Order: sequence, then C-alpha cells, then structure tokens
Amino acid sequence: MTPARASGETGRKVFLIATEESGDRLGANLMKVLRQRLGGAVRFEGIGGRAMAREGLASLFPIEELSIIGLAAVVKQLPKILRLIKQTAAAVTEASPDVLVIIDSPDFTHRVAKRVRASDPKIPIADYVSPSVWAWRPGRARAMLSYVDHVLALLPFEPEAYRRLRGPPCSYVGHPLIEQLAQLRPGPEERQRRGEPPPVLLVLPGSRRSEIRHHMAVFGQALGRLNDASVAFELLLPTMPHLQEAVAEALKAWPVQPRVVIGEKEKRAAFRIAHAALAKSGTVTLELALSGVPMVTAYRTGAVEASILRRAIKVNSVILANLVIGENVIPEFLQQDCTPEKLSVALREVLGDSALRRKQIEAFAKIDQIMSTGKQPPSARAADIVLATMRKARR
Repeated sequence: MTPARASGETGRKVFLIATEESGDRLGANLMKVLRQRLGGAVRFEGIGGRAMAREGLASLFPIEELSIIGLAAVVKQLPKILRLIKQTAAAVTEASPDVLVIIDSPDFTHRVAKRVRASDPKIPIADYVSPSVWAWRPGRARAMLSYVDHVLALLPFEPEAYRRLRGPPCSYVGHPLIEQLAQLRPGPEERQRRGEPPPVLLVLPGSRRSEIRHHMAVFGQALGRLNDASVAFELLLPTMPHLQEAVAEALKAWPVQPRVVIGEKEKRAAFRIAHAALAKSGTVTLELALSGVPMVTAYRTGAVEASILRRAIKVNSVILANLVIGENVIPEFLQQDCTPEKLSVALREVLGDSALRRKQIEAFAKIDQIMSTGKQPPSARAADIVLATMRKARR
C-alpha cells in the first residue's frame, strides 16, 4: 500500500501557475514534495518553466510569453496579457483541480484566481509568495479574502501583516534561500580570502535589462571615484548569460574594469569570498546578508514608475534585508539619491573597518534565528499547507 493510499489521498489533481524563473523553482520543489507525500496519486497541470517541466508539468504556454518589463511594454502587450489570463482561468475551471496554487507574479496570477473563484468557488486557492501588501497597496490583503484561502509567506513578518490588514490566513513557510546556506557561506579558504587585501568588492546591478540600463553608468562612476581616491579593491561583477552582452556594452564606459563571472554557481562562489558589495535593491540584499557580506544598496527606475512608487510605498525601507532584520542597517540610495558621490562615500565605509560595517555584520548574525523554520525545509512546510487546504475542500 502506498503512503498516498494509506492516508486516503487518491487521484488528486494540483494546478500550479508560475510565470517567472524564481516561481518556477518554487513550484518544482513543491511538486517534488507533493509527489513524495502522495506517491503516484497526484497529477499536475498548469503553467511553469524548465524546472517544473523536469518534474513532469506540461505548461499551458511558455512562461517567456509573460517576460514583459516596464510600464510602456505592459500597455503595448495588454491585449495579449488579458487573453492569457482568460485562457488560463478557463483551463483551471475546466480541469477542476483539488487545489489551485498561484506562485508569485500577482499581476497575472491574482487576476486568474479571481476569475476561477467567480467561475467555480469550490476550487481552493493557495497563494505561494505574498504580494508586498506590507509595502504598498495594503488594501490588497483585505481584497484577497474573497479569492485566496491561504497565503504561504516567504518572509517571517508577513503573517502579522496579514492579521493587521485583515487578509486571508497566512503562514510563514520560509524563504528558499535558507535551504541554500551552504552555497552562500564561505569555507575556511574562502573566509581567509575575505579578510585578505585587496578586498573583493561585488557589483550587482540587477537581473533585468532595464536594471542594467538604469544602474551600470552610476555604479561605474562611483567605482571610478573610489579608484581615484586610491581605495584598493578587487572588482567582481556576477551576471547571467542572457545579460552578458548588455553588461559588456555598459562596461566599455567604466574607468575600472571588473572580472565578470557568469551564472548562478559562479555568483555564489563570488559571494563566498566577497568583503563588501554594491547592489541594487531586491532579493539579492537578503542573499548578501545571509552570506555575511556588508553592502551599499541603490535603485533607479523610470520617472513615471518612480512617481507611482513614491506615492504608494508605506514602509521606511525598500531593502528586503532591512525589513527582515527589523532595523535599517543597510544604507539605501534611491532615485535622485543614487549618485556617484553618495555611493562612493558609503562604499568606503563598508570596505573599511567602520561602525557601519560592524553594525551590518552584527545584524546579519541574527538572520538565521529570525528566518528559522526549524528542521522542516520551506518546500515541505509549503506542501503541508497545500495539502491541508486541499483536504479542507474535501470535507
């Protein structure tokens, strides 16, 4: 008798929707654990990328069709996006799964979820990765009550935010990064390199073409100022294969040339020897904090998007690591404050033995405890909640 049949869970169908690479990885790990829990008694349908395909998902359409960045591009592609939302919702309703799991990408997945709930209210819906209701548009949490049964949060402060905002039930399942600590933290030789001169300085301008366009020039100018001031450093710039040409073109104007490393494995190796970093805001700040790398952060975007965000953001930091720690230990230079002068001054501090550097290192030492999920990995905690949501619908 299989474990699935022993628990009475037979013939279950799970529909998953992930439209970005990060969500695809989450979905693949979730599928793996659900298959372990249910044996051969589970079938998967939905939308995903390469990782989910390796777990047996035949995607409704390639997720690259939704790789649309920037407000102008979204407006231009709106008819296509709306068609895909309608097509996906119809596919979910037709499949009539035991549970629908929407993974991140709220602009797409939540619109699908609303349509599914309207068409078939009996299909339970779990939202894996909370939208940033604690940062902007907090009214979304209350609105989600009508179409989300449970939120699976990656960040430890999010369940309290949902309680405060009167949203649906929310449980902290853990961030996937906490399963990757061995890849982020230095071994003895790497730790030794961290302390040796010249210090390794990472530059992380972003993982999207628009971020490369907005950050590369100002980052290069800031590094030029450091070099002119005779500050010693060894420069490393990790990037991904699809950005290699754009990065190489932008580097032609840099007064200091970095060693460019390509791919996720090389990026993690660079993290393990880094003494400090200059990074755009985002998940990378949490990666760096877990690696124990002090940093300076920055972000620039287009004028229209910046204006919208300024009015909408409700938190006193946009740096994910600051929010997890609960203290603004990492300096952030946004929009007009993102200048070569300000970045170079802050970088000198984190490269040297300064109060700012020591404060960050002390704060980063607390992250493991703050983000702990005990002995259960995030994907297993997520699978338990998905199964509980599924079973609730069967009663």
